[in-house]
Amino acid sequence: MDDVAIRPKAAATMPARLYCDPDALACERETIFRRTWQLVGREADLAEAGDYLAEEIGGAPVLVVRGGDGALHAHHNLCRHRAGPLVLKNRGSCGKEIVCRYHGWRYDLDGRLRAAVDFGPAEGFDPRRFGLMPVRVETWQGLVFVNLDLEASPLSDALGPFDGVWRQRGLKLPPSFTVGRSYELACDWKVYMENFLEGYHLPTVHPGLGAEVDARRYLVTVEGGVAVQEAVALPNARAANQGLWVWLWPNLGVSIYRGGMMIERVSPAGLGRTRLDYLYFHDPDAGADIDNILAVSARTTVEDIRICEEVQKRLEGGVYREGVLSPRHEPAIAWFQACVRQVHSASA
Repeated sequence: MDDVAIRPKAAATMPARLYCDPDALACERETIFRRTWQLVGREADLAEAGDYLAEEIGGAPVLVVRGGDGALHAHHNLCRHRAGPLVLKNRGSCGKEIVCRYHGWRYDLDGRLRAAVDFGPAEGFDPRRFGLMPVRVETWQGLVFVNLDLEASPLSDALGPFDGVWRQRGLKLPPSFTVGRSYELACDWKVYMENFLEGYHLPTVHPGLGAEVDARRYLVTVEGGVAVQEAVALPNARAANQGLWVWLWPNLGVSIYRGGMMIERVSPAGLGRTRLDYLYFHDPDAGADIDNILAVSARTTVEDIRICEEVQKRLEGGVYREGVLSPRHEPAIAWFQACVRQVHSASA
């Protein structure tokens, strides 16, 4: 009898309900996004005391500010009085103190309550107990990350495998920041994240990019929580994309271009809604064509948005229940879905 090659097993996908269920979204916001290190922005935008960046992390508004002591301080963007907003814009300067936009309570940049303005005498009220609610903040290569879990391991632990991939491939953040861009999608964050994690769709969804890489030599690997996708460029390929994409659990993606790089954060913006935040960097000395990079990235993003929104409609249609994953093209999705399933099983 001839030997028969053992084929890898095709794994089943997650059930469709996990992409449409408000309870699933609430679970993921609480147990994934509020317990992992999340990119907020660039440390260069926090150059002076009082400079701040504000974002929403797992549904919770967060504020990072440069203190008078030169250190970064992160707080929940809410006043301890009645949850009024401390800042209303995504970035700016709050000067020498943080002032609630509702009733004017004033805080030091490090979060201590300076004055409960016109609060009046109140028995048992101790201002020392009403400082801003803290958030963990650390930096990596000039990028600012926060974690709502005060007991979380250091950022270096989370980025260890990611850092290793960067060193192995000689990657570094290009010196020049170009621009930030944001997109809103009508799909669950996991739909977009899974789309990022495979190149199976390149020939059909991205014909321009698909024509410039050899899909037969498209390699996907998962290394300790980091997914790496590499595509070999065909002869005479002229695309700005260099054919290298790196991803870190749960929602940080990096696209490598010739002389440039785009870093993206993928966030749930509500039930069936996703927000993409991009930061573009380039190296002028490496001959980076930043206009071409931005154009290629924008075209690719529009193509991804269209297909992801169509997938979401069909997940919500009540007909599709469960599918199957390709061992050849979708091992990173299998790993991602296993992590998400584990979160839901632990919360059940």
